Amino acid sequence: MKTIKDFYSERHAQGRNVGVINLGCARNLVDAQVILGHLKRTGHHIVDVADADIAIVNTCGFIEAAKKESIDTIIELLELKKQGKLKKVIVAGCLAQRYSDELIRELDGIDAIVGAQQLDREALPEQVLLTPGHFAYVKICESCYNQCSFCIIPKIKGKFTSRTMESVFREVKQLDERGVKEVLMIGQDITAYGMDIYREMSLAKLLKEITAAMENIQWIRLLYTFPAHVTDELIDVIAGEEKICKYIDMPIQHISDNLLKSMNRGITTREIRELIGKIRVKIPGASIRTTFIVGLPGETSGNYKELLDFVQETRFDKMGVFVYSREEGTPAYAMPGQVPETVKKERMNRLMQLQRDISMTAQQKMVGRSMKVLVDEEQKEAKGVYLGRSEYDAPEVDGSVYVHSARKLKPGDFVTVKITDALEYDLVGEAA
Repeated sequence: MKTIKDFYSERHAQGRNVGVINLGCARNLVDAQVILGHLKRTGHHIVDVADADIAIVNTCGFIEAAKKESIDTIIELLELKKQGKLKKVIVAGCLAQRYSDELIRELDGIDAIVGAQQLDREALPEQVLLTPGHFAYVKICESCYNQCSFCIIPKIKGKFTSRTMESVFREVKQLDERGVKEVLMIGQDITAYGMDIYREMSLAKLLKEITAAMENIQWIRLLYTFPAHVTDELIDVIAGEEKICKYIDMPIQHISDNLLKSMNRGITTREIRELIGKIRVKIPGASIRTTFIVGLPGETSGNYKELLDFVQETRFDKMGVFVYSREEGTPAYAMPGQVPETVKKERMNRLMQLQRDISMTAQQKMVGRSMKVLVDEEQKEAKGVYLGRSEYDAPEVDGSVYVHSARKLKPGDFVTVKITDALEYDLVGEAA
């Protein structure tokens, strides 16, 4: 299996117009940015896929729905190649890493499989940013320190790897000098950052060093914190550092003790409840985002009722729900008590309806309040209306604030907005 560096250092490929389609999560987005960085450095022209000679699809292979989207996209590109609109189709990313032989065998016309990108601990990654200029993702670690029984990521990504503090610091400093306003720190489990190279959880220390040196960056957002690895020190740093968003993205996945054990989550029901209580006491007003999986092997109606009651009681600010995806190669694949698909979907829909009601109630309480909003873009179809986000909203996954402003705003501006209306997940307000 070739790497992107190998493929694009070949003489015949240099100087081509190359387009990339990125699928999956923000971690994949960073990988796509690194791919583009290699291409640009070696003399290639980065263009939209519609104008490309060579198309690269950066795939996701995490769950069944993601695999289907990836395969459908590959097939579409191969059809364009048959029509003469593309010269080469390259498949990269998690699906390519996991199913390289099957892809070559089943899909005729793929020119190269390059697999998942490997994180370099020391180097400052060369990237072509795919985000707007005012925010950027910084990947601080690769793969996962935990071995959840339902998850295939460690088998795809390999051993958990942290970047050095020096490397992360240099990247954030570079973004700060470019005028970036928000940095989103990502990894499969950023709370385990440093366990492999420093032999201790080092995220809190990293954050202290970075926030002390920032000038333009006003928000640091932490994505994908693992509940069992959230330390008191980290909570204290988030609470005490003004520039760290009071936004806790913490996938809990379930609340039933027997399922937490079978999932190998390393935490109990009691510990989860205590952690949430601690966060809400030490970080007043913090927005907690979480995700749950329904239909896990062995999930009974009683377990599900326990989850429903927990969500009703806890009232999360943001929540997503996934149906369990049975993935070959994971311990959960062979577990007894597999739940029918219809039951999984019913459980997901009921849980999401509950969350919609909770979200609407919480949103309505925001009416009349003022909040700091980061402007993302102007609404082309509505003059004087801008889309923005509060510190409680991550790009792509959370809601927006529709900002009405008599004065001209631009992406990257921070404005104080008085909230005048609330929708299910979005807010509407007037700029001061």
